[in-house]
Amino acid sequence: MKRSIMLCATLLIASAASAQHYYQDAKNPDITRHTLHNSSQRVEFVLPEVNGYTIYKADLHTHSIYSDGDCTPEFRVREAWYDGLDVLAITEHVEYRRHEGNMIKALGGILPEGTKAQNHNIINKAADERGIASDLNLPVELARKTAKGYGLTIISGVEITRTPETIGHYNALFTTDNNAIYDADPAESMRKARAQGALIMHNHPGWRRTSLEQTEAERGFYAAGLIDGVEVMNGSSFYPLAIDWAHEGKLFVSSNTDIHDATAETYRINGVRRNMTLIFAKDQSVESLREAIVARRTLAYSLGTVAGDEALLRDLFLASMQMRVVAEASNGVKTVALTNMSSVAYVLRYGSGNPVVINPFSTRTAKTNKEGVLRFTVENMWSGSDAQLKIEVRP
Repeated sequence: MKRSIMLCATLLIASAASAQHYYQDAKNPDITRHTLHNSSQRVEFVLPEVNGYTIYKADLHTHSIYSDGDCTPEFRVREAWYDGLDVLAITEHVEYRRHEGNMIKALGGILPEGTKAQNHNIINKAADERGIASDLNLPVELARKTAKGYGLTIISGVEITRTPETIGHYNALFTTDNNAIYDADPAESMRKARAQGALIMHNHPGWRRTSLEQTEAERGFYAAGLIDGVEVMNGSSFYPLAIDWAHEGKLFVSSNTDIHDATAETYRINGVRRNMTLIFAKDQSVESLREAIVARRTLAYSLGTVAGDEALLRDLFLASMQMRVVAEASNGVKTVALTNMSSVAYVLRYGSGNPVVINPFSTRTAKTNKEGVLRFTVENMWSGSDAQLKIEVRP
């Protein structure tokens, strides 16, 4: 009995010691470190290969301290890698640089006396032909330099920024010289970007609006063929009507953070993943990604919802789901195990029943009809403003 008690006590002591999670530093024995304080790790977002394409996770709308963001481009790259992204676009405002005054104050000891912030905000003001006199290519260069150590692909871009209620905001993606894009006429800015081979994306079309009804200026941009894509999701905002716009205008869809603070503050602290544009591409090169976007092989992901082309949604779902028959009744009804092999939680509704969720890397069972057909709606996959994905399979 005493031996058993001593053995239990020894095990408890050993368990308590291991639970403390301490270790002695290998190089400096005077340092005791905490095992639980590990270095940051990338949190993967797993998606299947679809139709021979790899799905690359991208954020095509971000800002740094070189316009009105709160973080450096280098931080944006590290943050994106930890968040599980593969692709990042740096898209500073062409017309707005909020931190200019403070930057000048910080450099006051080495700048010419009397240097002041000039033209730091020309969204609604006249400016000379230069626009804001700054190097808008620098943030992209800084991001690319850092990205080499993380394997991220950086897409060069800028945001053409005008009054959101009447004209709107637009990202130019795949630019080659951001300093040559500004023009007092936003349409001319878009043309200058397109002359570089850029694609134009309509950002957050409902921001500061009472509806998604397009303004006269927007209708003009669309009619002139200046728009290549549209954000159907921006941060926590979802614009289902914009999915219809994309179908009608043959535009690519996207979902982006438009991040200004840290994603840890906006997303991770709330236990959710950041917005992602899912790009179905052959490889991670800029050329391959651009080809995929031009071909409209993109889907939008935000807060568990996926939106875009119906066929692409269907292919993603079926590639994510493993189905196997585990039982069959004499009347022909089959019991099917559905295993979700992706990081997306799918919300299914069978007929008029209540919805069920198949969590990532989890399995649920469902029953077919007597003909052996399984029918359901994937309620968190939107193929239109009022349409969710319908699935009918014979396992």
